[in-house]
Amino acid sequence: QVQLVESGGGSVQAGGSLRLSCTASGSRVTFNAMGWYRQPPGKQRQLVARVANGGSTNYLGSVKGRFTATRDDAKNSVYLQMDNLKPEDTGTYTCYAAAGDIYWGQGTPVTVVT
Repeated sequence: QVQLVESGGGSVQAGGSLRLSCTASGSRVTFNAMGWYRQPPGKQRQLVARVANGGSTNYLGSVKGRFTATRDDAKNSVYLQMDNLKPEDTGTYTCYAAAGDIYWGQGTPVTVVT
């Protein structure tokens, strides 16, 4: 059974940085895609970043140039480097990994304060 475990969330001042990590265990499959969603308070879930097998990336428009998603297939891990954070980046960030089925992390909170 595949499990995704996240780390790295927390509270940070606007303009600061955080790095989220997510590691999958329980499977040796190469995921077609790995990435991150977020859910701001009171809003719908948004796809923040997607990293395809091979490394190509897609980003939510509002985070382009500030967030960088990478993956390390040897470690079955995906990362999200978040720089120049803004209050509107506040939310619960959840990683996912897709290989036919989609697997989800437990979510980690990110709070950006002014």
